[in-house]
Amino acid sequence: MTLRNGKEFLMIPGPTNVPDEVLRAMHRPAVDIYEGPLVRTTDECLDGLRRLFRTAGRPYIYAANGHGAWDAALTNTLSRGDTVLVLESGRFAVGWGEAATLAGLDVEVLPGDWRRPVDPAAVERRLKADAAGAIKAILVVQVDTASGALNDIAAIRAAIDAAGHGALLMVDTIASLGCVPFEMDAWGVDLALTGSQKGLMTPPGLSFVAAGERALAAHRTADLRISYMDWTFRDGPEHYQKYCGTPPEHLLFGFRKAIELIDAEGLANVWRRHALLAEATRRAVAVWAQAGALDFNIVEPSARADSVTVIRFDGADPAPLRAFAREVCGVTVGGTIGALSGQGIRIGHMGHVNAVMLLGTLSALELGLKTLGIPYGAGGVQAAIDHLAGALG
Repeated sequence: MTLRNGKEFLMIPGPTNVPDEVLRAMHRPAVDIYEGPLVRTTDECLDGLRRLFRTAGRPYIYAANGHGAWDAALTNTLSRGDTVLVLESGRFAVGWGEAATLAGLDVEVLPGDWRRPVDPAAVERRLKADAAGAIKAILVVQVDTASGALNDIAAIRAAIDAAGHGALLMVDTIASLGCVPFEMDAWGVDLALTGSQKGLMTPPGLSFVAAGERALAAHRTADLRISYMDWTFRDGPEHYQKYCGTPPEHLLFGFRKAIELIDAEGLANVWRRHALLAEATRRAVAVWAQAGALDFNIVEPSARADSVTVIRFDGADPAPLRAFAREVCGVTVGGTIGALSGQGIRIGHMGHVNAVMLLGTLSALELGLKTLGIPYGAGGVQAAIDHLAGALG
């Protein structure tokens, strides 16, 4: 039997739910790309990006997914044969490093543990050993959705400074911007990038790069530059140059509306909402884990992301639980990927998500655990409710 009839919940770590207001903003005719309303839309999107990244730097908009933003960051700031240091804490920094290899860069991975965040002390030690300054850039993700790790970007910046190293600090915020605090300028980040489809509540297809002064200076001598990604061309006087051709109009209309929604809620309140829902999720998982069949992937509580929770299964197959949630309850949660493939589930709680959606998801999972006979500690959903009640009371 299925109980699926009704509104379905998409609770994967991206793409995320798109607000109706964003969809309506996109449902309109195309407009002139050279002058008029679209030029104002671009300006509003660029201003919004500065607020979201918390930077006075220069933002760029690409018709691409996050992998395109990776390429834009690399090709605009580095030269063939440069060395980049990848800080592993899951799948995605390593993936960025793979893109760097294809671009003609020398890539070194600072090995990490998929159950823990990047160790700033290890970063400092490696950079102190690079007395010649061969490493030109450091690549790290703030939140890795494969592992569920939250990396301390301010501490990594402090480690770079303690080593007296001049490498550019580049941060992937695809799964964190608009979900958890990020302070590009205050934390000394030289370049940050993100995508539209997670915390920014817009359909997939846009990615964004924000460049600080040091990244812009590096661009002037970079020799990996390619036409579509090139900042110099995109800084030209014509509106179409900002997109290296025809702008992705309807995605821009949607993204502008998403920025308006974030501004209306207030960015600090957005961060607080994500923190509350994430902690409610963790309270539920902690209770379920008491029976020993499942547990958090990330060991340190402080390093568990507020945008996604990754749960490891020990001796039980997670696939039937995901199928039950989807086919019986109409709730889709993610499977684990990369080195954790087939070993657990990922609950996305980012972007356009509220308490009812989160509690419904947790209820579907607890119902599945009971129905399928997977050992679990009873009362996880109640623990989530108790946490929210205490926080809101």
